[in-house]
Amino acid sequence: MARLTYDRYCDEVSAQTTLLREVLPGDDLSARVPTCPDWTLADLVRHVGGNVHLTDAAVRGEPGPRPAIGDPTRAGVPDTDDPDTLTAWMQDGADAYARTLRERDAQDVAEIFGLLQTLTFWARRAACDILVHRADAALTTGAGYTLAPDLAADAVDELLEMATDPQVGTRVFTKLPELFGPPRSIHLHATDTVEGLAAEWLIELGADGVTWRHGHEKADVALQAPLTELLLILYRRLPLDFAQVHVHGDRDLLEGWLARVSMG
Repeated sequence: MARLTYDRYCDEVSAQTTLLREVLPGDDLSARVPTCPDWTLADLVRHVGGNVHLTDAAVRGEPGPRPAIGDPTRAGVPDTDDPDTLTAWMQDGADAYARTLRERDAQDVAEIFGLLQTLTFWARRAACDILVHRADAALTTGAGYTLAPDLAADAVDELLEMATDPQVGTRVFTKLPELFGPPRSIHLHATDTVEGLAAEWLIELGADGVTWRHGHEKADVALQAPLTELLLILYRRLPLDFAQVHVHGDRDLLEGWLARVSMG
């Protein structure tokens, strides 16, 4: 269950895009993104902008086929590498999507990428996608990166909820069933959390799938890290040997999870 409000997710769609835009160089987006090695910064902007424009059209109920992200001829991506044009297009799309979401009820549903989900799901998904790609941009340019603790913790929740959702899990994470089998467990522990945030998680793997819950419990492997770094490790944006990160127990199990449950 989402721990933030629908309005907050709508706000973050615009706000995280603005913060992403602020860490981009204003004169050249040709740098390669180390955490998305097939992309330049321009490709990253096209991806984020294409997502928000496409999902906005889907929520508004525009007729016609849904184009593939990254297809400039069908997705309306500007045919240019000019930073001002691309970033303005991305921001305009995020702002328009946030407005569209606010005009509708949080429990309305929309089918996007073949998934029928509530608008709370889609607003949250957009906010989380953008905040992770903001990290990609920051890691590329050397800019600082911070997240509000409640937003970072919610993004961890969202990733685990998708992995354990019967409609989403194995469809998005196609290699997830490779982890099914004998009972095993993973404990995630944010080391810098504030009181009442519930920033500890227990993931349990078994023959029938994956479950998770909040809590401090013994597990086969434990990952301890500051909350933002923990999130970025789960998204494979930071390595396990990053400073202030500690792994206790079955490292192979943790690496197996990270290899199979991550978003681009």
